Amino acid sequence: MKSEIKKLNFLVSRNIKLYFKDKLTFFLSLLSPLILILLFLLFLRGVYEQSLVNSLPEGMEISQNLINAFTGGWLFSSIMSVSCITVAFCSNMLAEDKLKKILPGLEVAPVNKATLKTSYVISNFIVTMLVCLIIFAISLIYLAIVGWFLSFIDILIILADMVITVFIGTLIISIISNFIKSQGAFSATCTLISSMYGFICGAYMPIAQMGEWIKYFVSFIPGTYSTILFRQGYMNGILKEINKTIPDEAITAIRESFDGTFKFFGHEVAPWVMFLIIIIAAIFLFGILMLIINLQGKTKLQKSHFNNITKNHQ
Repeated sequence: MKSEIKKLNFLVSRNIKLYFKDKLTFFLSLLSPLILILLFLLFLRGVYEQSLVNSLPEGMEISQNLINAFTGGWLFSSIMSVSCITVAFCSNMLAEDKLKKILPGLEVAPVNKATLKTSYVISNFIVTMLVCLIIFAISLIYLAIVGWFLSFIDILIILADMVITVFIGTLIISIISNFIKSQGAFSATCTLISSMYGFICGAYMPIAQMGEWIKYFVSFIPGTYSTILFRQGYMNGILKEINKTIPDEAITAIRESFDGTFKFFGHEVAPWVMFLIIIIAAIFLFGILMLIINLQGKTKLQKSHFNNITKNHQ
């Protein structure tokens, strides 16, 4: 047992060092969030600001400081919800080793196959968390400049949601990597899932603005609840501050318009239920990954046994 733990620690360390050794890979992991931030600052901030102003009751106004804090919170809740998944795809060393034909050499080494695959999951999780924490730090700096309304509880909600969502992203890419055999297939799959995920989880466009059948569809996607939790973590404080100058009815309308709350077939979902949903999703994906690893291990043993019998017969 201790021997396997030492091997696991060595493999995890090896994967992390290889990731950070490739400066281009690290840069590409940060590139997508940075592009979204630039797009917001240069083009989209005005759109969000106008949407917020239009949501206010007629004749009521709020300060530019509150508007900046609100739009900044909405922006970074979107970026965090997407980055937890997309960064996991970029930092996946299992796919790299598999495509570079390194994995077969590691599989014949004196290490348990489950230990080897687990090392990829752990290293991918650690690297993705580090990148997401950098993005989180950028968000805190931005909000500290334009308007700080986050409480300690809000920060805990964001961090807890980040940990679970990163774990989900790590499990998804680990499952996919077991079936990909070419660089083209891996790139296409990552591009497809990364682009689709942002839309179906409500990161790029509020779910409230989607069609009814799409709302029902995304209600069954755990990523939707992860996005809503990020929204609440970043926006609860600023909405409480805005509530000091406008009535509760208007705040409720703003929350619904900007995904500050979520209803499952007309019933509002509580934050603890959202956390429960994404935790169950993580456990389910972990079970699938373990099943795949076990099945692949048995298949390889059967093939090896068959090859030995064939050689002995010859």
